Amino acid sequence: MASASCVASLTIRQSPTYSLTEQGTKMTRLTRKQREIAERHQLILDVARKALIDGGYLGLNMDRIADATDYSKGTIYQHFTSKEDLLGALTVETMKKRAAMFERAVGFNGRPRERLMAIGIGDELFFKLHPDHFLTEQITRLASISDKISTDRRASLEQLEVACFERVHRVVGDAIAAGDLLRPEGMPDCTVLFGLRSMAVGAHTLERHAADIPFLDGADLSGVLWENYNRLLDGYGWKPLSTDWDYKATEKRILMEVFNEEYLRLTAA
Repeated sequence: MASASCVASLTIRQSPTYSLTEQGTKMTRLTRKQREIAERHQLILDVARKALIDGGYLGLNMDRIADATDYSKGTIYQHFTSKEDLLGALTVETMKKRAAMFERAVGFNGRPRERLMAIGIGDELFFKLHPDHFLTEQITRLASISDKISTDRRASLEQLEVACFERVHRVVGDAIAAGDLLRPEGMPDCTVLFGLRSMAVGAHTLERHAADIPFLDGADLSGVLWENYNRLLDGYGWKPLSTDWDYKATEKRILMEVFNEEYLRLTAA
C-alpha cells in the first residue's frame, strides 16, 4: 500500500539550462558542458523512442541509434549501460509525465470521487497521448529486462510508480475522512487501488489489440471502462453514487480546467 512517505524528490527535466526538483524549492544553473550532455541525452532518448515505436523492442538497436544520432556506440553507452537500461530511461521519462498529470488531477476542485475521476481521465489521456509508454512499461517489468536496468534507473521507476499510487491513495483517504466512502472493517485501502488499477491496465492491454479481437473492434472501450469504474465505486458505496450525480458535467469541467491542453492535442491529432 502506498503512503505519502514513499514519495521521494524526483528530478524533472524542465529545460537544458536549469535542473528543478519536483518540490520546486531549488534551481541549479547548468554549465555549458552539462547542457551539452543533457541535450545529447535527450536526443538519444528521442531517437530511441521513435525506433521503439517503428520497430518494437527488436527495433531498439544500439548500433542504429548510434548511426541516427551521429554519436559512437561508446558515447551511447556513456549515457546508458545497456539496451535494457535505455528502455528503462524511456519509461522513466514518460512516467514523470504521468505522475505530474496525476498530481494535477488530485488538485481538481471537487469531491474525492470527482478527483478520482480526474485521475482516471488523466490516465486515459496519458495512454492515448503516449501509446509507446504502455509497451515500454510492460517490457521493463519482465525479470530478464529489469535485471539489466541500472540500479539508479530501477529506483526511479519504483519511486515514480509509488508516486502515482500515492495520488490515488490520497484521494481514497480523503473520501474516508469526508464520510463519502465507508471502508468495511479490515479492508485495506489498497483493495480499492488494486481494483481500479487492474481495470485500467486490463483495458489498456485490450485496447492495444482491439482490432484483433472481433467482439471488441469498434466498441466504445472508454465508455465500457468508465461503466465498470462506476459499478465498482457504486458497489463500495462511494458517494456521490453515479445515479445521484452528473458525472458528465464533472468530466467536462476536468477536461476544461485540468487537462485542456492534453485534450486539445488529442482531438486535434
